Amino acid sequence: MTGRGALSLLLAAPLAAGCAHFSTSRAIEKDTSPSPSVPWNPPPAARAEQKPTPPPEIPEKYRKEKTVLSLAEVIDIALRNNPVTRTSWAQARSAAAVLGQKRARYFPEIDLGGAVTRQKSTTFGGASTFFQTTYGPTASLSWLLLDFGGRSGEIDEAREALFAAGWTHDATIQNVVLQVTSAYYGYGNAKELLVAQEASVAESQKNYEAARARHDAGVATIADVLEARTALSQDQLALETVRGQIQTIRGELATALGVPANIPVDIADLPQDVDVEAFGDSIDRLIDQAQKDRPDLGAARAEAERARAHIGTVRAERLPVVSAFGNASRLSYASPSGIPYRTTYSGGLQLSLPLFDGGRRAFEVRQAREDALAASGQAQTLEQQVVLQVWTSYFAVNTAAQRVRTARDLLDSARQAAEVTAGRYRAGVGSILDLLTSQRNLADARAQDVQARSDWFQSLAQLAHDTGALGPLPKGSAGPAFEMKETP
Repeated sequence: MTGRGALSLLLAAPLAAGCAHFSTSRAIEKDTSPSPSVPWNPPPAARAEQKPTPPPEIPEKYRKEKTVLSLAEVIDIALRNNPVTRTSWAQARSAAAVLGQKRARYFPEIDLGGAVTRQKSTTFGGASTFFQTTYGPTASLSWLLLDFGGRSGEIDEAREALFAAGWTHDATIQNVVLQVTSAYYGYGNAKELLVAQEASVAESQKNYEAARARHDAGVATIADVLEARTALSQDQLALETVRGQIQTIRGELATALGVPANIPVDIADLPQDVDVEAFGDSIDRLIDQAQKDRPDLGAARAEAERARAHIGTVRAERLPVVSAFGNASRLSYASPSGIPYRTTYSGGLQLSLPLFDGGRRAFEVRQAREDALAASGQAQTLEQQVVLQVWTSYFAVNTAAQRVRTARDLLDSARQAAEVTAGRYRAGVGSILDLLTSQRNLADARAQDVQARSDWFQSLAQLAHDTGALGPLPKGSAGPAFEMKETP
């Protein structure tokens, strides 16, 4: 290389580096935000095209005007539309496909191919040149014959992962059922509170009219009228508050169903007469049921089994592997013509034995063992939590049942007291304060009765969830049991 050429090369190198730096900087500045304080302006390609949202799958009979849905119908709609269950279902099917992949390793792999080759050859010194065109099919076979537990370990892992995914899908359905049931009873509670508040307003209106009548007759002061009017205004304000809240709660129920909040959804009223004495399952039987049926516990146990199966898979990597192989091909000549085809094939057995890897596989086995111990510990921890949850839910149901009985007695007493006080006041014997106090006690008793019944239903739903019931509530309970329907 001449001196001038070397100098040109030295000058061109930094120039090329500068150009590369310049183009890289411009590309970065073009594709990102210009500074930390400026939002990124995404290009059109970064904006995902908004596909129209598919309409919710609601049976036509549920769409009729003034249709009142039962708990079973509400859950049916939720399981049709909730994307969470579709996600867990797809994950379970994916785990099934992984198991199929692992089982396929017991079979040989056969590949077919073909090639067309155009070759130019020149003799030494370029004295002559000729072209050659060949074509033909090829086939190859590989078959793992023996790996001392590697494939079986992977299959065991995949099978336990499939079990875990199936249990997780059941747990997802169970969580959706609990979420919808809670929203259902929450909405029913709000509707009952609205009715109770409307009754309180009607009674406050009667009290106000009675106070005005006594004032006009000269047997009551203006203070009585003002007190009664204040109580009426307070009840009317509370009524408007409940009316506003009930729409929000109805929207939450619609969202739990997986449908837009603006779709009308109405449900049956909470039963007035609740037979709380019908629940008689023992706590031990419910704990045993939870140990067998809780899907999240089943998933944790399957994950622990998968971790134990992984030990065998990793241990097999330290053992010999025996495999068979074979190849076959036929080479035909398109040019020069007249050359007969050639058929070749080969086959054999291959032994692979790992000798030294710096201890990597030994550490992998140790890791697999520790992971199995950790997974087993997590399953045992969840098992204890399940027992605690069933224990807590069981006594929550008993407490809720006692609250229903107490609230029922309280409502009867408050209703009788309000009737006596109202009669005394209209007869000119009682005071306005006694009347308003009894009226307030009656309103509180109504609200507590509604809340107690709603809490009892929700506590039953929570106990059903904690015991692993995917469908009906625990046997012997008095709650509104429902039957799971098949959903597409």
